[in-house]
Amino acid sequence: MKKRKESLSKFFGSSKWVRWGILVIVMSMFTIILYPNLITSGQHSYQVGDVAERDIKAHRDFSIINKEATKTAREQVAEKILTVYDHDETLLPKLIRQVNQAFGNMRKIFETEKQGVRDTGVIKEKKQETSDKEKAESSESETLIEKISLHDQIQQMKKAFENKLGISVSEDAFVLLEKEQFSQKISDIIIRILTDILKNGVVANKEVLIREKGINLRTVGTQKEFEINKLKDLKQFYGPEQYKQMVRIIAEPMVKNINKALIPVIVEFSQNLIQPNITLNRSETEERKRAAAEKVEPILYKIKAGEMILREGERATELQLLKLKKLNADKKKEKIYAKSFGAAGMLLCLLLITYTLYLNRHAQQTCRHNKDLVFMASILIAFFFLPKISAISFESLTRTGPFSISASSMSFGIPLAASTMTICLFMGLEMAVSIATVIAVSTAVIFQNSFEIFVYYLLSCIMGAYWMQECKERKVFIKAGIKLGFLNVILATSTNIYMGNYSVTEFFWDWAFAFSGGVGSGIITAGLAPLLEIAFGYTTYITLHELANLEQPILRRLMMEAPGTYHHSVVVGSMVEAAASEIGANPLLAKVCGYYHDIGKLKQPLYFVENQSDGKNRHDKLAPSMSSLILISHVKNGVEIAKKYKLGQVITDTIQQHHGTSLIRFFYEKAKQLKGEDAVKIEDFRYPGPRPQTREAGLVMLADVVEAASRTLENPTPSRIQGHVHKLINAIFSDSQLDNCELTLRDLHNIAKSFNKILNGIHHHRIEYPEKSGSGNVKEKKEKKEKHERSDQQQPNPAGDKPRKSPENSSGSLKRLGVS
Repeated sequence: MKKRKESLSKFFGSSKWVRWGILVIVMSMFTIILYPNLITSGQHSYQVGDVAERDIKAHRDFSIINKEATKTAREQVAEKILTVYDHDETLLPKLIRQVNQAFGNMRKIFETEKQGVRDTGVIKEKKQETSDKEKAESSESETLIEKISLHDQIQQMKKAFENKLGISVSEDAFVLLEKEQFSQKISDIIIRILTDILKNGVVANKEVLIREKGINLRTVGTQKEFEINKLKDLKQFYGPEQYKQMVRIIAEPMVKNINKALIPVIVEFSQNLIQPNITLNRSETEERKRAAAEKVEPILYKIKAGEMILREGERATELQLLKLKKLNADKKKEKIYAKSFGAAGMLLCLLLITYTLYLNRHAQQTCRHNKDLVFMASILIAFFFLPKISAISFESLTRTGPFSISASSMSFGIPLAASTMTICLFMGLEMAVSIATVIAVSTAVIFQNSFEIFVYYLLSCIMGAYWMQECKERKVFIKAGIKLGFLNVILATSTNIYMGNYSVTEFFWDWAFAFSGGVGSGIITAGLAPLLEIAFGYTTYITLHELANLEQPILRRLMMEAPGTYHHSVVVGSMVEAAASEIGANPLLAKVCGYYHDIGKLKQPLYFVENQSDGKNRHDKLAPSMSSLILISHVKNGVEIAKKYKLGQVITDTIQQHHGTSLIRFFYEKAKQLKGEDAVKIEDFRYPGPRPQTREAGLVMLADVVEAASRTLENPTPSRIQGHVHKLINAIFSDSQLDNCELTLRDLHNIAKSFNKILNGIHHHRIEYPEKSGSGNVKEKKEKKEKHERSDQQQPNPAGDKPRKSPENSSGSLKRLGVS
């Protein structure tokens, strides 16, 4: 029964028929959701080239509009309409007035100041005849007047000067104008330059103008217009760069007799003041084209009653189909099948591409491959239903709801990003991006092939998945939802602008639904995550954090029933966490796997040396083969306990792989001594495997061996620990136990360095503190302390520590690991 269950599990886990079945189910569900009613009427639907099944005659007179011919004729007429450009003749007088007023206002300040000086002299003569009291008051008044200097008054008027001109003026230019007292000569030169340039005409984009076959130049205000058809006449107008060059050319003879420092100021003023006075009137042009096109009469075909429209066996032409469509206008047939097969075909291609990419990237996970496909299929089907149900609900609410909310606004609130956020949580960002494409395409098809819906949900789903990477806390769900809400608001705004919708009310509704869609996606993902973890056996960062708590019941049991194993597991967890950080693996996953890798020893804790506190070894009374079976069984027992406590598939796999197919050498050698080498099978003394399949599992294997063996060192000096770690890692590597876990030689080097550091910290020497005792023991204590101090100060590489053979020269050996 058990074997049958395992075979069924293997079949459903890796069979290609199961994969095709999943694909068919997904395709069927999508087709049903997209077009729930595939039943068509008895009317035949023909396309160009189809063979008629029967004769079809007109039963009445009627006329049809040849839309293509009519459209072509109207487009030809519209093309002949010349583009309308507006000539603004009021711009030059307006600029002249601005320049005169701006400079005139500034000159008045200087004139007022000169007049004030003359008036002050008269006042002072009169003051000599006044009383002492009047003199004092006049003196205070004069002091207040003199506090505001002429320069300060000019500077205070700078902003008003700029506003009047309509341009900004640099501080240096303003100081030069102040020195010249805003001379009438300067303003006259600027006006003459503006007059010459604008009378010729300035356009915003001369390249576009030249490409026109001709234009209608219309004077603003008078509505007078004339045609310009010659290219040379169009080239006479100045473009933006051209008029700036012409300002310098025109200004050159006018500024010969003025201060040279003013030339750049005059040129800059002129260039900044000039604006295009010949502008494209797009709306008027389009209106004229539309009016001209409407004047074209539709091109009609007249069909008489009894006229044969389509003969049996004849291939249908476009004109015949046009007649048939008009004849059966009230019995229009929907081409459901074609649309269904087309949509299903697009989705099939997307799914096959996604499947192929995923299979190539994760070929080593074939044992769980079908389960992953079932998970993805469940997500896809659920989120196919969601937009379909939402579309139906939106249409109903639009008709019957109390608020005038458009269906397009509500469509921004569908929490589709929850699909890719959930996929990313369990399967990574790359898989989530592929699913985002599938979800966005299917949603766009459901919403009548809406391009803006496709872009909106594609970007929303991808970014939702991006913000869910390495989710280590539950608050990340809400944070990601809020970020996604703000992104949705930006996308909804861009979509409205793209669609030409500028309604303020609709903007607010769009923002509200878009933001709620993002937050809702985060909340839905938070609710789905634990359910999917239980259903599919996935393990998230949040679950790993919970399992890393040493107060977990299984770890409490390990501490009470197998304290030696518990301490060993905690040290292994610390070692693999540090090593994983060094090589770029998952430190949290590695630590948790280290904590739980030996939980199988709970079944028979006293048969493992670290838990034997009474000095008796129970293996002394057992045969080597029985002892090896007990040791091997702790892996199987660990897998069973992991499944019982629902630790997750990743941790269960690590427990199963952490010994690989390594040899239990002690009992193997003992068996050979007792029975002879020929009577002992080495396979009976190897763990069943499999070998480590992930980097984290490989780390646990290395740390398990190194930590356990380090306890046998009598004098664990740094050099001994380093050599010990090197020898053990080299032995595991040479035994091919690390072939399937993607650990490189560089990784092994960094792992050895990390292990050396931690083991040196665990086995470091301590100072022996003296106990309180009589004077008779003082000498003995002193000698012991000196001996200890000498031991601490000895050379780290004594002769006894040197290996008999250099690792570099031994067969199958690596270079010395853990040495910088």
